[in-house]
Amino acid sequence: MSKRVILGPDERPERLQIGGFNIAVLASGHDTQGYEMFHTEGPAGTGPGPHSHAWDETFYVLNGPVTFGVGQEEIVAESGTFLNVPGDAIHWYRFGPEAGSFVSVTSGTSAAPMYRDLAAIESPDKSLYVEAAARHGQTLREDG
Repeated sequence: MSKRVILGPDERPERLQIGGFNIAVLASGHDTQGYEMFHTEGPAGTGPGPHSHAWDETFYVLNGPVTFGVGQEEIVAESGTFLNVPGDAIHWYRFGPEAGSFVSVTSGTSAAPMYRDLAAIESPDKSLYVEAAARHGQTLREDG
């Protein structure tokens, strides 16, 4: 059963630091029983490399531009851009040339636990991030 969640402007959840950018879990699958919602912000040049996962991921850019890659397509998303990435699609994003932010929604309940596990890694060893993401169903993809 879903539960009521209200976050006021002064009640922002903890920001999880992953790869130089921050993700705040606004609503987890535990809260909603079917989707998750996040606020992500980062300095220029940060963002994940090409990856895929079974869940859909929808982005609404608050402060851009943010460059998104989906398959072989590259999209420069300005503030106000809405982008849906279907599950299993290879995708990535980069903030820049200045800091940027967006709100994202994922189907399912796997992203929030994955983000928490990734944020807990204190080593620069990339293989630890790859292994943690894989435990939650995300695959690093070099074939962008």
